[in-house]
Amino acid sequence: MLKKIGLPLIAISLLGACTPNDHNTQDKKMEKEKFQWQTEQFADIRILRYQIPGWEKLTSQQRIYAYHLTQAGHAGRDIIYDQNYRHNLEIRKALETIVRANPDGDQDPQWKDLMTYLKRIWFSNGIHHHYSNLKFKPGFSEAYFEKLAKSSGVNLSQEAKQAIFDPQFDAKKVNKSGDLDVVYNSAVNFYDADITQEEVEAYYLNQQPEDPLKPTSIGINTTLVRGENGELVEEPWSLNGRYSEQIANIISHLSEAQKVAENEKQTEALGILIEYYKTGDVKLWDDYNIAWVSATEGDVDYINGFIEVYNDPMGRKASFETIVQVQDLEASEQLSTVSNNVQWFEDHSSISDEYKKQNVKGVSYKIINAVGEAGDASPSTPIGVNLPNANWIREAHGSKSISLGNIEHAYEKAAGKGLLSEFAFSSEEREIAEKYGDLGSRLHTALHEVVGHASGKLAPGVKPPSETLKNYASTLEEARADLVALFFIRNQKMIDLGLMEDFGPARAEYDSYIRNGMMLQLRRLNPGEDIEEDHMRNRQLVASWAFEKGLSDNVIEKKVLDGKTYFVINDYDKLQVLFGQLLKEIQRIKSEGDFEAGKNLVETYGVKVDPELHAEVLKRSDKLNIAPYAGFINPKLVPIMEGEKIIDIQVEYPLDFSTQHLEYSNSK
Repeated sequence: MLKKIGLPLIAISLLGACTPNDHNTQDKKMEKEKFQWQTEQFADIRILRYQIPGWEKLTSQQRIYAYHLTQAGHAGRDIIYDQNYRHNLEIRKALETIVRANPDGDQDPQWKDLMTYLKRIWFSNGIHHHYSNLKFKPGFSEAYFEKLAKSSGVNLSQEAKQAIFDPQFDAKKVNKSGDLDVVYNSAVNFYDADITQEEVEAYYLNQQPEDPLKPTSIGINTTLVRGENGELVEEPWSLNGRYSEQIANIISHLSEAQKVAENEKQTEALGILIEYYKTGDVKLWDDYNIAWVSATEGDVDYINGFIEVYNDPMGRKASFETIVQVQDLEASEQLSTVSNNVQWFEDHSSISDEYKKQNVKGVSYKIINAVGEAGDASPSTPIGVNLPNANWIREAHGSKSISLGNIEHAYEKAAGKGLLSEFAFSSEEREIAEKYGDLGSRLHTALHEVVGHASGKLAPGVKPPSETLKNYASTLEEARADLVALFFIRNQKMIDLGLMEDFGPARAEYDSYIRNGMMLQLRRLNPGEDIEEDHMRNRQLVASWAFEKGLSDNVIEKKVLDGKTYFVINDYDKLQVLFGQLLKEIQRIKSEGDFEAGKNLVETYGVKVDPELHAEVLKRSDKLNIAPYAGFINPKLVPIMEGEKIIDIQVEYPLDFSTQHLEYSNSK
């Protein structure tokens, strides 16, 4: 999954200048009426909006189908809060009660700080930062909170209050430090608070799949708790297990969606997903993914389930997530060349032949427009997704890759050029970025998702990376996919396929990647912090490794001009070779399950931050007043009724982030 790195440095769009006819009449009207792309900025966050191009071209049945799929996502909203931290729901509901009891706010200056704290909780699905994993510091006093709680009838538990006001208590949601017990020192709610990493590893060592060649995702949808006798027990997330109320509502909407699905394969896949939610049987999860990846026909598709494992320090348990989408046929056709040539890319990769796939199965690639998102995909959303995650399913049955075109378009419309002006070394570098940057970015996304995540295979008998590479698996997988994209974007094949006219887009992407990996992403961290988030670790690992290994040839040069630091690429050809070398090594690490080598790479290049450079980046970026993170208000799908029957769905575009989240909570 490809995450957006804050603001784009240049116009990054799958619906931009290269596809001027993508926008429908409604979209053009909204553009003319100056659609408001950004609504507010608070803390380190910007709130944006996105449109749904092509909505009016769907039939009423398709719109109703998309509606129920979207509602199934919202029905599981509380799950991600509880997964992220055991006190999140209690704290969120208490603060929402206070806000509802004080509709006109409060005269005390601390009221604004309380609202900012609550909005940060909505944005991150909990009291820990969605990227750094560090707990938020409230800008209001405990006494002020107690006063409002009393007047609003709120009674918060003592431990929940401690979670808010004691900075040392459950301070980090996910702690992946190689020097610590990553389970015991993480606040995420996949394991009882007193369970240790050693216990988790021992427990799952005894939970072996029946078929080693088709290993089920054991533990992906359970909470590991301590039983009455001290033994570890799994609580499944199912209709009769944990999250039963939310899952019952998810099933209800999925059942309604099944009635109006576009085709038989969609109906079949939804049926298996419903049975999976009912039982929690991970074998059914595999069956569902096989059916889902085979359902490639139709204009409406979705992602729904417990999917990505970034929030588990052990890389095993998955967060709830949904994305509902409408295909952008024209834009998808333009980049279908990548998926049509995926075997060529695999055959010509820099990885060792023994770890290449001889027959890459059905990688479908689509550029889509998001209709609605929930769980771990909202408000902060990925810009690209490749699923399913199980390696054996991908090898035998293929995968689906998507890029979220309207999300990237919204980023573009809301973006400025301030960061590029500040951190690009020369006018030539800026001109290259402005001319080629959007194409370079979308080609990188396509190569990352379609080729990168589909590439390579494990050596015979090697267990999945979640078991062999443990807390480093996600970082290394994202680095591997990025390196595939970086290696091939500067290959003559890209020109031969007509994907670009020259290497301008590759140059723009190389510049952008090094600029971000070495410097720009540091604006997301507070002074003194290490890098914890997998995508950030991946980008620094790749950039800093290439910088170090290319020093003797001056491939990337660190320049200081007027007290400002820049990283300038002097030799793009040699940099491509370096990317290929690192790709080969990371694929070997994954294929062989080489934990020590993987740990060494991540800890050496991806974690620690140069404090002087960090301070400089913060100083230079602060003056621009551009929040480093952005997320979205979802469109609102409103049923049109004929008696008790839904006959169509219309779209509204809300303007207020707080109102939307209070409405979501009211609908529970």
